[in-house]
Amino acid sequence: MLYHLSNKIVKAYLAQRFKRIERIRHHSPELQQKVLQDLIRHAKDTEWGKENNLHKLSKAKEISDQLPISNYESIKPYIDRMLHGEANVLTSGVTKYFAKSAGTTSGKSKYLPINKKMLHRNLIASSWESMATVYDRRPTAQSFQHKNLILGGSLEPYSDYQQSTVGDVSAIMLHTMPGAGRPFYCPDFETALMPDWEEKIELIAQKASKANIVMIAGVPTWNLVLFQRILEITGKNNLLELWPNLRTYMHGGVGFEPYRAQFRELLPTDDFDYMEIYNASEGYFSIQDTEKDGMLLLTDHGVYYEFVHINEIDHESPSILRLDQVEENEKYAMLISTFAGLWRYMIGDTVQFVSTNPYRIKVIGRTQHYINVFGEEVMIGNTDQAIAETCLITEAIVKEYTVGPIYMTEPGKGGHQWLIEFDVEPKCMSEFETILDRKLQDINSDYEAKRYKDMALRQLKIDSLPNGSFHNWLKSKGKISAQVKVPRLSNTRNYVNDLLSFVE
Repeated sequence: MLYHLSNKIVKAYLAQRFKRIERIRHHSPELQQKVLQDLIRHAKDTEWGKENNLHKLSKAKEISDQLPISNYESIKPYIDRMLHGEANVLTSGVTKYFAKSAGTTSGKSKYLPINKKMLHRNLIASSWESMATVYDRRPTAQSFQHKNLILGGSLEPYSDYQQSTVGDVSAIMLHTMPGAGRPFYCPDFETALMPDWEEKIELIAQKASKANIVMIAGVPTWNLVLFQRILEITGKNNLLELWPNLRTYMHGGVGFEPYRAQFRELLPTDDFDYMEIYNASEGYFSIQDTEKDGMLLLTDHGVYYEFVHINEIDHESPSILRLDQVEENEKYAMLISTFAGLWRYMIGDTVQFVSTNPYRIKVIGRTQHYINVFGEEVMIGNTDQAIAETCLITEAIVKEYTVGPIYMTEPGKGGHQWLIEFDVEPKCMSEFETILDRKLQDINSDYEAKRYKDMALRQLKIDSLPNGSFHNWLKSKGKISAQVKVPRLSNTRNYVNDLLSFVE
């Protein structure tokens, strides 16, 4: 009875919060100007702000003309000082939390500052807006009456300065979760923040199998590992047999299309909400506010956005666009300025606007993760969609995949090599290859042009890997956490060769 009442009270509160979503839908350019002014006021007296004369700037054009585009390497010296407790460097005061970005499977970790202002104005506020959207889409939701299963990472003191805390952004959000949400979270916080990933998966599986779960959230890759273990423990055929009230899955971090068929097997019902969010180590940027394609850009949550057309990413002086200058269906690299001290920071993701009224985006890839060896310009969004459509036709189910180039072995002949781990293999692999290649041509005209009569590219080639290959490969590199993602595409054969060597 008490939890039923709490759900009713929180539902009323979330209805009020949803008005902020409505405001974002209709007034994003104006909200962005206000965010920019707030960011300048917050940072003008920091060391970085003084070095860049931030107090003299007030307009978006001044920011664009006078502040440099930054990346992690350019601000790493500042962040290193913040990690060691120095105050007023990139942001005012001392920063306690740093989101540990996993990077690539072989790359070193990055540490992104998460100060109090960023925590409350962006991460926590965006989480509340996400829950408001859950209840708007499903008024009968019971997230504040039963349990929500959220698979997060871990936290630990920074090795060189114990007062600083580093870890996955998901773990920082769990650790700082408002008290109102804690009774409705599964598992307990001690288990949730455990550093040993495999032990944590086992304990969460044991605890969650005994709970009444109504919503799940997390990266699909690791959720599937957890769900498989839960079904083994309980002997159930699917998740709805165990959790009949489960109705929402909030996902992000990787494209969902390659996993959709697997989730359809786990959740065999049409009465279910799949909700995508865009929550990165650098901040919480967008949520899927309707059932339509695309996520609403959160323009009132402490982040100021700018965009570089994908064709100009490598230009020395690219044209920088404000939000009100972007166009639908164009592809952009995203720059962010935040309360955490990131200014005009190139986050590394490429997005496409599916709508500019309101501003809705989809993440289509990484600025460094694509294949363009032969001028084909294939992005992750292309391969995710092609895989999903091919699986629908062939009734195959793909667990994981990565793609690398096959360099030209004779004049004018190159190709793509796909390493795929199937949950359900296609009846005929050559047919799967042909359909996948055709679908990729339908989606990407550049790839289609290079495939014309096999003149530049041969048909793609697939190698089917044994079950568990990707998981064990990541584990062998110590890359097991909520933030680690399988690298989908690469302009080199590094991932493909390394994975093939591991499997052999």
